[in-house]
Amino acid sequence: MNPGDANPLGPGLGLPLLALAAVVVLIPLVLWLVKRSPLGFAQTGRGLRLVASLALSPNQRVVTVEVGTGDERRWLVLGVSPGGIQPLHNLSPQPEPAAPLAAPGFAQLLARARGMQAQPAPTPATLRPELPDVR
Repeated sequence: MNPGDANPLGPGLGLPLLALAAVVVLIPLVLWLVKRSPLGFAQTGRGLRLVASLALSPNQRVVTVEVGTGDERRWLVLGVSPGGIQPLHNLSPQPEPAAPLAAPGFAQLLARARGMQAQPAPTPATLRPELPDVR
């Protein structure tokens, strides 16, 4: 037996480590293929959109779901509970409400709470005013 023929990992460890590496490489590949197949998640939710949801209790909700596309769109008002889903009403699609205004940022809220407008950051010269010469 030649010294170059010896397995540096010890006897019998090379093949299991190679198999483990192959499995680790195959996992993302299989997940990518499943995601893009009709069995995966890419096809779910087509023609279905949650419009609104209201919690009535910890385990009961009323939801409005838009189903269909184009002229065949409908809004379904559904009652959802642990016992099942019950249709409550069938509506024609309503116009979407205007989007709410963007909330102010933290710095703006803090400045408003302090009672001042947004001002430039203080510099070292403004933080330490010159003292009169008392010599």
